[in-house]
Amino acid sequence: LGLLECCARCLIGAPFASLVATGLCFFGVALFCGCGHEALTGTEQLIETYFSKNYQDYEYLIDVIHAFQYVIYGTASFFFLYGALLLAEGFYTTGAVRQIFGDYRTTICGKGLSATVTGGPKGRGARGPQRAHSLQRVCQCLGKWLGHPDKFVGITYVLTIIWLLVFACSAVPVYIYFNTWTTCQSIANPSKTSASIGTLCADARMYGVLPWNAFPGKVCGSNLLSICKTSEFQMTFHLFIAAFVGAAATLVSLLTFMIAATYNFAVLKLMGRGTKF
Repeated sequence: LGLLECCARCLIGAPFASLVATGLCFFGVALFCGCGHEALTGTEQLIETYFSKNYQDYEYLIDVIHAFQYVIYGTASFFFLYGALLLAEGFYTTGAVRQIFGDYRTTICGKGLSATVTGGPKGRGARGPQRAHSLQRVCQCLGKWLGHPDKFVGITYVLTIIWLLVFACSAVPVYIYFNTWTTCQSIANPSKTSASIGTLCADARMYGVLPWNAFPGKVCGSNLLSICKTSEFQMTFHLFIAAFVGAAATLVSLLTFMIAATYNFAVLKLMGRGTKF
């Protein structure tokens, strides 16, 4: 078979679940990291401008924000590389699974993909030893690195648990900003609340953002309403929401990766090697 025909038949084994999960992972990580980075910068500016007049009060907060921003850089790099690796593993194991079901019987690529995973014959036929095709050898070499879906399942499972915590943490700033926005709506519509406008405040100290001795630490009444109307507050609020959505998309992609890898591992283990779980 020619190279083009071989590639066309190999596309039969394209891991569509892994393709969708990879796109979702890249989109989610980019949204989470990009919007999260800018939202943290906006939070720093809001604290400096409205909630504290003393640099010593928010010095530690700035250090934490900068540390989180560096973590975001590393997170983005890691997930883009790991997503590409999971996609490659999906192509590899899906190809081996399709060969088991007969989709790859006439292709060199299919034979090479399945040889190192399913334990099939390598370079031998009915007439004795045969020279393996170069493309088949390349696929067999890839198998040494990608032919272990069980390991990918374990690693992805751990990452999913960790990212579940990240997802929960990303909801915290959304909750804080939503409470502030709700307070501003009550100030803007005093007829809908029985409390005095002067007593409606947003206190950054109660969320642990600033120490209790920070001054003023809170903003109340019409001053708070003016803050909520600024473009900085509106943009930061929406950026945190976007980062939360990105974290959710990444979590869904990791779950999809784990399900696809588990399925491939189960098929290869049960039908390819004929061994028990």
